[in-house]
Amino acid sequence: MNPQDLPIRDLHLPDATGWWPLAPGWWLLMVVVVAVAAWLTVRYLKARQLSAARRFALKQLDVYCGEYTQHGNAVQLGTELSELVRRTMLAYAPRGEVAGLTGEAWLAWLDRDLDRPHFVEGDGRPLVEWPYRQSDTPVDRSDVAALVDAVRLRLETPVGSSA
Repeated sequence: MNPQDLPIRDLHLPDATGWWPLAPGWWLLMVVVVAVAAWLTVRYLKARQLSAARRFALKQLDVYCGEYTQHGNAVQLGTELSELVRRTMLAYAPRGEVAGLTGEAWLAWLDRDLDRPHFVEGDGRPLVEWPYRQSDTPVDRSDVAALVDAVRLRLETPVGSSA
């Protein structure tokens, strides 16, 4: 037999394997990734919603401080800060626990999550004193700055956490 007469053809390789349809493992991986992304998004949105009152209060604190530089009335600032702290804490704690507190009990409640007592024995004490003063009572600017710092610390520290 003559080799020239044999009907031999060149080798043909099969077509390359396509990427579609995906293997079941890739489908499972996609489902897991989408589920984790959805879970993280929900967690982020809940955390953001829970901190909305805090963010608003800190912005409002800056507004009150800006207004204080215009009018210079520390008693008015003390009244505004007292109302701001009360409204913000009502957003985070049960109404029955916070709404009825006044005086020393209110200051002690404000100190409960802080590293040291800023309100009962510290710079935040004027929060319950200044709103009841005469509006023309002179107040040292350093006392005002200390009160604003104490209020800012209280607003920045989440209720129920240890600083």
